[in-house]
Amino acid sequence: MPAQDNPIVGNWYSTPKNEQFKVVAINEDDETIDIQYFNGDVDEINLDTWYESDLEQIAAPEDWSGPFDDLVADDFGDTEKPAHFRNGDSPLDTIEPEDF
Repeated sequence: MPAQDNPIVGNWYSTPKNEQFKVVAINEDDETIDIQYFNGDVDEINLDTWYESDLEQIAAPEDWSGPFDDLVADDFGDTEKPAHFRNGDSPLDTIEPEDF
């Protein structure tokens, strides 16, 4: 079933082959749509192709790291606790009270 909806910048879509992409720009003068696939590849399609395609709007992927194939767990920034939390200390413990 061809896409009936207009493309929306920022929305994610899926093809029948389960290729996921995000609409990143719409150029009305050229009648083209710039898209970025989950793996990071960028492509351009024309509006006629959009409306002839069998696309499904989907939720944004939870794993945003698709385009970044060389990341390790520490690159996400949530695998290590900050030093002030390691011993159960509160970050407020480090604030010196001001004399008024």
